[in-house]
This record gives sequence, structure tokens and C-alpha cells, in this order.
Amino acid sequence: MSQPPNTGALKGLRVVEMGQLLAGPFCGQLLGDMGAEIIKLEPPGRGDPMRDWGLGEEKVQWEVIARNKKSATCNLRVPEGQDLARRLIATADIVIENFKPGTLERWGLAPEDLLKEQPGLIIARMSGYGQDGPYSDRAGFGGIGEAMGGWRYIVGEPDRPPARMGISIGDTLCATYGCMGVLAALHHREKTGEGQVIDTALYEAVLQVMEGLVPEYDHGGVIRERSGSILPGIAPSNVYQCKDGPFMIGANNDAIFKRLTQAMGRPDLAEDQDYATHVGRGRKQAELDAIINAWTAQHTIDEVDALMIEHSIPAGRVYTAKDMLADPHFQAREAIVEVETDGRGKLRMQNAFPRFSKTPSGIRRPAPVTPGQHNAEIYGTLLGIGGEELERLAAQDVI
Repeated sequence: MSQPPNTGALKGLRVVEMGQLLAGPFCGQLLGDMGAEIIKLEPPGRGDPMRDWGLGEEKVQWEVIARNKKSATCNLRVPEGQDLARRLIATADIVIENFKPGTLERWGLAPEDLLKEQPGLIIARMSGYGQDGPYSDRAGFGGIGEAMGGWRYIVGEPDRPPARMGISIGDTLCATYGCMGVLAALHHREKTGEGQVIDTALYEAVLQVMEGLVPEYDHGGVIRERSGSILPGIAPSNVYQCKDGPFMIGANNDAIFKRLTQAMGRPDLAEDQDYATHVGRGRKQAELDAIINAWTAQHTIDEVDALMIEHSIPAGRVYTAKDMLADPHFQAREAIVEVETDGRGKLRMQNAFPRFSKTPSGIRRPAPVTPGQHNAEIYGTLLGIGGEELERLAAQDVI
């Protein structure tokens, strides 16, 4: 299968990705999409558990998170595997890991030792609670970070227990901040030659996107509570029911709200002191939502959508994957692309993001079908290990 050319901004950089499931591998996906060479180390045998994740009878989530990666099997729990990892890291610019703190140190791969041997190395570490502090040795998954970081408490209906998003947002936030840290560290290394360690914790990644949650309590004693589908005091901004399904309208700005009332045939609402101002609409949020919902219920999604476009009101359909694949805007911007995979044939998935004008990112290679698919290339060609030695390492479950 021919591969598209690598035009990414990180072309020429090599990443050794250790760890599994989501946070570390998603960071690797982001760097790989931007052009870096990703060598993913998987445990011999079944490989990364992400191979079995996803919905449907055939699990295809792996095809997204492992794209642009080469797979090498490596048993990091045995000395020979640790030695192989150390030799691979010696050829790399960046290491990604999301093991429990202390694991690398226990395996003889402590960052301070790696940096002594390779001062320019950048090491991105992702964990539940960070590399230090009283909770650092606790096990932590994304959902736990979402709870500790404040996300879970405010998500859901007010009269029900905390809810969650239908994706692992804590993991991907942590990975995204980890990727951001790598890019900043590369800039520092370019100026100084120095590598460094990036420490990202799941709960702190969630904390970063919690807006005014902490200072609101610190300054005014306000604790944000669950508010369902609204942001308290921001109105109108909600999902409203049309004849044939839900529709999102965001018209909380005074001028935009006035245009919405004209679209609804209710210009009197914009003159009503209860609704004329941002503060007033916030106080009467439930009543206003009921008025708008009663109006949308009389129309189809297409009818409301056309009125919103005509009056320049931020609004839109509530998309499913089926809607995305049929939408002309997704198609025009190539937000979703078709990838020729090795194991699943042609598969449509989200494209590389963000878009670059000079060094476009992209999907150059499909996800590895089997753990260790690239062992010969990585261990044989890159490290110069002979065929007989590779056979011995495989027979002893080192690779």
C-alpha cells in the first residue's frame, strides 16, 4: 500500500510511545498526525487493550488512535525488554508514557537517567495525579480525573447523580496538554539544546477547562451545580425540540436575541424588560426556553434552520455520525476522510487537525494490524539486530 508523502510540521522527529489505552496513545496520535515518526511499544501477545475498544461487533476505534504508528512488541517487565526500550529511546527525540508513577524508575528507565545519557530528550509523562504529591501512587483513570477535576459534579440534570460524557474526555484532555507541552519543549530545545520532562495529570488537565469554577467559590462562595443542558444565566442557549428532532440555538447576545425574536415573529420579547437584557434573560431562563421551545415545536428542523440562517443567528442541527458523513461542510473541509486500512478495508474517520497552510498534517499509514508488525524494521533495520537474535527474543517473549 503506497503511503502519502509526509508534509507534517514534525517530520524528522522520532517518538517512542510507551503505555496503553488512551492518554499516552492519543498524545502519540496527535504528534503522528503532525508528521512525527511514532514507534509504539506493545506488550507481546494481545498488544494494547485499545485494540478491543469501541462499539459494534468489529472494534475499529484502534484504527483512529493507532494511525501513523509503527508497532513493535517489547516486554518492558523483563531486563532484555528494558534494554531494547533504552536502545530505541537513544534514537528518539521524544518519549511518551502513561504508566503509574514510579514504573519507569522500577524498570531502570528513570527520566533523570535517560536525560543524563541523552540531554536533549523530551519525556511526556501522563498519569492520574501527577508524578509527585500525596496521591501520586494511586491508580487513576480518566473518569477519576474528571471527578477530581470538577467536571463530573457539574454534568447532568440537577435532580440526578453526576453524569459523564459519552467519550473519555479526561484522557484526551490530558493527552492534548501533553502534546502542547511537547511542542513547547521542542521550542526550548531548539534554543538551548536542553530536553526536559513534561508532567501532566488527568485531574489537572480537567481543572484547566473549568473556567471560573474555583475563583467563583473563592471570591463569592458559589459552588456550581448540575444544570442539565444549560449554562445558568446564559440565555437563550439550549437545545430545542422541533417537529422532527432537536435543534441547537445560541442567541444570548442582546443584538442576536433581537434577531431571534424577529425570526420567531415575536419582536415584543425584545422589548419586554424581563428579556431585553442579558441579566434579565438569565433570571427568566426557564420561562424563555419554554417560549422558544413552544415555537420550535411548530416547525421542522429545516424550517427553523432556514430562519436562523436568514437572520444570522448561531444555530445548528445536533449531529450524529450519520449526519456528519452526509453534511457538505464536513465534505468540503475534509473534516472526515476515507482511509484504506490494512485490516478493515476503506474506513472513514476524523481527519488530522488542526489545519496547517504550509506543513499540512495527514494520515500517512493505517493502524498496525498485529502487535509487532514492524519488529523487523524497528529492531532489525533501526537497531541492527540479526534475524537469529530476533527469533530468540520472540521465542522468549521479550518481543
